[in-house]
Amino acid sequence: MGQFIVSARKYRPNDFDSLIGQENIARTLKNSILRNQLAHAYLFCGPRGVGKTSAARIFAKTINCSNIQDNLVPCGVCESCLSFAEGRSYSIHELDAASNNSVDDIRNLTDKVRIPPQIGKYSVYIIDEVHMLSQQAFNAFLKTLEEPPSYAIFILCTTEKHKILPTILSRCQTYDFNRISVENIVRNLKDIALKEQVTIGDDTLHIIAQKADGAMRDALTLFDQTVAFCGHEVSYEQVIHNLNVLDYEYYFKLTADFLKGDFAAAFLTFDEILSKGFNALHFISGLSNHFRDLLVCKHDASQSLLELAPSIAQKYRELSVKCSADFLYEALSATTDCEASYRQSGNPRLLIEFALLKISRIKAASAVAQPTATVQAVQPTVAQPFAAQTSSTAKPATSQTAPAVTQNSELGTQNSEPRTPDPGTQNPQLQTTDSKIQTPKTTLSIKNVMKEVKSGSFSKKMEFAQEIVKVPLDEENLKSVWEELVASESRSPNLSAALAKGNPQIDASGSVVTFSVSNITQKEYIDRHFLKRLESFLKERIDLPSLRLMVALEEVSDQDNSKKLYMPSDKANYLQKTSEEYRELKKNLGLDTI
Repeated sequence: MGQFIVSARKYRPNDFDSLIGQENIARTLKNSILRNQLAHAYLFCGPRGVGKTSAARIFAKTINCSNIQDNLVPCGVCESCLSFAEGRSYSIHELDAASNNSVDDIRNLTDKVRIPPQIGKYSVYIIDEVHMLSQQAFNAFLKTLEEPPSYAIFILCTTEKHKILPTILSRCQTYDFNRISVENIVRNLKDIALKEQVTIGDDTLHIIAQKADGAMRDALTLFDQTVAFCGHEVSYEQVIHNLNVLDYEYYFKLTADFLKGDFAAAFLTFDEILSKGFNALHFISGLSNHFRDLLVCKHDASQSLLELAPSIAQKYRELSVKCSADFLYEALSATTDCEASYRQSGNPRLLIEFALLKISRIKAASAVAQPTATVQAVQPTVAQPFAAQTSSTAKPATSQTAPAVTQNSELGTQNSEPRTPDPGTQNPQLQTTDSKIQTPKTTLSIKNVMKEVKSGSFSKKMEFAQEIVKVPLDEENLKSVWEELVASESRSPNLSAALAKGNPQIDASGSVVTFSVSNITQKEYIDRHFLKRLESFLKERIDLPSLRLMVALEEVSDQDNSKKLYMPSDKANYLQKTSEEYRELKKNLGLDTI
């Protein structure tokens, strides 16, 4: 049984042409060799597994090769190439800064630099993970790095460029290595699978490439792990099971449930995912990427941004046709907010389930293109329930049936059912108080929603939710929606009063609504606790996805003291100026110096 060599070592690049995904860096280094413009210090930085150390080895081996082939390929048979391949070269030195990070280690390196190369033209020192050097070691290295002997070349490799002193960076030519694209990783893995006689499909290779996150070394390690698990016949199902990758079919199924408004099915799918051992945070992050890919598929010009297997990409294109851009925008907003709040949540599962519930309601509330003509006739807008106020003494019609508007406090919708009004009674929906229209409140209670699901009444209410019609943003519609917003916050009298005095205005861009409050404390409190909820309320009723709500301070002149809210510091300053007793009291208490 022969000794096994992992693919990351067996198929490590040996020349510039085999350096994958870093063509610009390879070209620059080759040109510097051809033109004999070699710097004395280089810094190779970038993510893990993208070829930094491999490029340093190729560069060192090439400049010391005595018989360079065409296109700057080392011959591999000269004494310099052979000694480097066998690990006995005295011209190419590799150091690990993680274990040699003291001043004494740098002093030993400085002593070695004085010795000229025995074979080849240059003594090349490759220092890996150079950011691990201590600050004292960096300072001891400065003079040697800046003015080394003519035959000495330093190549510093690191994954954390920001940890290196600026004085070191200024003495090096810096090369930033990029993450390797999924296409390049798949192409390389396909060639290696052919050499290793492994049968594996493109969908499976894309899964491995995406799991590697732009690192070729990680991709080769996952490839070895997959072959060890599956053998030389690799299937897609075995790979997602072995690598613990969530199948795309779960996201497709969830999207179908969202479009139907069936949040109960989405809850069950999420529970199945958790029962299989998948991390909840990885799930919600994957769901965000899923909606992003669907949004990318909405336009032909952006479909090149998809890093998916051809068969999976086709499924995304077909599904994106069924999803409106507004739906994807709102869904992506819900998942990203959930992902950002996940680590601070005391109940992460409930947080994700609430996000799934919100996404399920998006389609029912806003993704319907046009409501039916009957609904338009009965209820033309949500933001403006009544075109004009109705007198409390108006006589109800007896010859026609009128729609009775009922309130659904849990879903924030109005249900319309035809009924014949009683001639002897007054329609309570048409009553007004102090010339103000009484409008329904919009609140959400998960407990009540779950009760309605069990009783079977939720599906009927979801149907009525589809009757919501948004209105364009203008001064008249904003005034009506704002009155409804004030009424919906009646449980918070202070907030409702502030909103009633807010005088909302539309800015010049046409997408920002601004209202004013009287003091900075009130502004900060609304920004922190209520602004997001108020903005969501407006978006549910105004047809402008990019709408934003901002709080401003109203300008109060010094003459208008009745509207000015004095703070304790203002009162103290006033007493200081006007009251002799106050100044005397401060002096007696020893506070006059404060």
